[in-house]
Formats: sequence, structure tokens, C-alpha cells
Amino acid sequence: MTTMEDPGIKKQNWDVKETELFLEILKELDMEKCLDGRKVRNAKIFKVAHRRMTAAGYHRSVDQLKFRWKLLKSAYYKHKREPHSSAPAKIQGWWRYEKTMFDIMESRHPLVEAGVHSDRNDEATEDSDGDGSMLHWPQTCTDNAPQSLNLDLIIKMDPEMDAQLKIGFIGAGNMAFGIAKGILSGNVLPLNLRVSAPSSRNLGRFQELGVPVTHSNVEVVCGSDVVFVAVKPHLVPRVLSEISQFVTDRHIIVSVAAGVTLATLEELLPENAVAIRLMPNLPCVLQEGALLFARGSRAKDEDASLLRTLLHRCGFVEEGPEAWIDIHTGLSGSGVAFVYLFAEALAEGAVKMGMPGALAYSIASQTILGAGRVLRESGKHPAQLRSEVCTPGGTTIYGLHTLEKGGLRATTMSAVESATERAREFGRQSGCKK
Repeated sequence: MTTMEDPGIKKQNWDVKETELFLEILKELDMEKCLDGRKVRNAKIFKVAHRRMTAAGYHRSVDQLKFRWKLLKSAYYKHKREPHSSAPAKIQGWWRYEKTMFDIMESRHPLVEAGVHSDRNDEATEDSDGDGSMLHWPQTCTDNAPQSLNLDLIIKMDPEMDAQLKIGFIGAGNMAFGIAKGILSGNVLPLNLRVSAPSSRNLGRFQELGVPVTHSNVEVVCGSDVVFVAVKPHLVPRVLSEISQFVTDRHIIVSVAAGVTLATLEELLPENAVAIRLMPNLPCVLQEGALLFARGSRAKDEDASLLRTLLHRCGFVEEGPEAWIDIHTGLSGSGVAFVYLFAEALAEGAVKMGMPGALAYSIASQTILGAGRVLRESGKHPAQLRSEVCTPGGTTIYGLHTLEKGGLRATTMSAVESATERAREFGRQSGCKK
């Protein structure tokens, strides 16, 4: 059995992005709201974090996660003692983690479980991360916590811990299918999803996944906690009018319709309804999507946390102001098609020069995949990566010159602008308020 003192545990070589993800996961697991961050010894938290890290492509053991947390806590205490010293030993890039660590560690909410020793001699006990003093996660929040969450809702914030969360889809198009596949890649069971559509044309692929289907939107709403409204923008008023009387304060209504604003959603839903506007993109099907959401006026922090947790296997998930949603539609929703067009053009250029078509398309797709991963994982600006590929007088700079003469940069910017404006137009046509 691996122990916390094994050399393999200590020599982990974590990169900056991996550590940032790890801390965000710990923060999201409600430590800052319901637990004292400096006393985290709960194996359940680290097991959930382990599953999420693995899903994100980082393969660490639970013991490695615990040891990393110990090092980060030690760095935190050193920084508290010597705030003007250089970066704490053993932790490269501490400044990248400092804010999140302080968010977690400066939580002053008392432990709520009777009999749990909560002395403040933290530095004396910071290495006692064994099972002997584990908290039973999740804890209910105390009255002085910023957000008062009940136990059921805390559990729901992680569908991996509560496979009974009921999720409905009104609409069975590509966006609904992509989100459903992402959700099902976790521990949510197919029988806990339900999909409705007026025809059976797109329902077959959901049935192949074991997801129950129906033609009744009302049936989906009545049997779900979270409902994704994934229909064309002009159909949203009709659908919400149909289901409105069945929507209660236990529901979270998530609209995936391009252009339909939160103001319109809230106007069409009951007064106490929680509405969130989400824009995913097609790569959610392969858990490589880019998803941006904005909260309505009645959506709380725990609603956003639940949605983020539910969708984290679909790809990159972020929250932002509503004004960014239409831009995200033009950038990422429509941008997928722009990339496909570029891939086609790359391959056809190779065909023109004598390469067989099948091979050219395979190489083009792999080139885009590889370039995308390098861009995402390096954290570098695209211009920096582009300059690293170029050599003076080489092939790449000649090709780039040709692209610039053809106006690729300006044309692409205009394409994003046009797609964004079209999304806003959908909103105006649906009676959306700006």
C-alpha cells in the first residue's frame, strides 16, 4: 500500500494548471461555505476530487492529492508568517495559487459536527491528514455561513455523490445530445434522464443510450429537478407557456436557445422560478465542449455550483455576465463550423499538391486537434505559439504571408461578429429585452 511518506508521493512534479484545477475543485466542494478549510481531513472530499482530476486528464492517486494539499497548506502558513519573503519552498508558481488558498484557508465558519475538535493550533496539527480525524462530508452550513444550504442541496451539488438527480431535456437536437452524453459520462444513470421531442426523428439516439423518451414536455418537467430547454429560439415562448404552471421552486430551468435572454425567460416562467442561460457547443459530445452560462436574478450560488458540477464532464465550463453569451455563441458555438471549414481548406490544399484525400483529411484533423491541445495546455498566447513555429525564411512564414494577404484574420473576426449579431437578432425576434 502506498503511504504518505513514499518518495513517489513527494516527487509529483505538478504543473501550474494541474494545481490550479485541484484547488478550484476543493474550493467548489463547499469547504469555504460549510467546512473550516484549515481542518480538511475528509477522505470523501479527496476521493471526489480524484474522480474530477482523472476526468480532466490528470491521473493522481488520492494519497498524492492529500500530499499536495499538505504542501500547499505549509506554503500558506509560511506566507502568513513571512508575507514579504520569496515564494514558499517546494511550491513553484505560488502566486498563481495564493488567492484560492486564502479563499479556502481564511474561512472562519466553525465545524458543525458535535464532538469534532476545532482548536486553532493549526500549524501544530497541519500534518495530521490521516483518517482518524475525518469529518463526515457533507456538513450542513451553520447560520453564519454566507450561503445557507440544506444537506440535500449540498449533495445535489455533486451528481457523482447523488446519482438520483433527475435531469430533463425538452428538445432532442445536437446540443441536447451533446450535453446528455457529457452528463452520462459521469455517474448519472441513463434512467435519471428524460428527453421529449414532438417527433421521433432524433429520439432514437437517446434510446440507444438507455435514456427514456417521450413526446410530453410536461412529463419531463414533472419528473426532473434540472430541465434543459434545448429548442429553437422562436419556440421558447411556446414551450415555456406550456410548462410554466408545472415549474416549481425546486426546478432549475436552463435555456440553451441562442439569443433568448434571461429577462424573457423570467417573464415567461413563474415568479419563483430559477432560470439560467447556457450556451454549449457541439464538442460536448466528446466531453471537449466550451460552455458558458449566466444566472438569472433568482439563481443562487448553489444553483450555479450545481450546474457547473453537472456539466464539468462536458468540457470547459465557465460563468459570466449575460452580455458574453451571444459573443460566446459567435466564438465557440459557430466557431466550431469555422474550424471545420479551415480543416477542409487545409486538406484540400494538400490534395491540390498531390496527397490522397483520405490521408489529407486525417492529417488536417490531427493537426487541429494537436494545435488546440498545445494552445490550451501551454497557457501561451496564440501569437507566441505561432512565432515559435516560424523560422526565418522557412515554409511557415511563407504560408502565413499568404493567409494574411487573403485576409484570414479580418475575415475570421468578421465571422465571429456576424454570428454574434445573428444571435442577438434571435433574441429580438423572440421578444427578448436587452
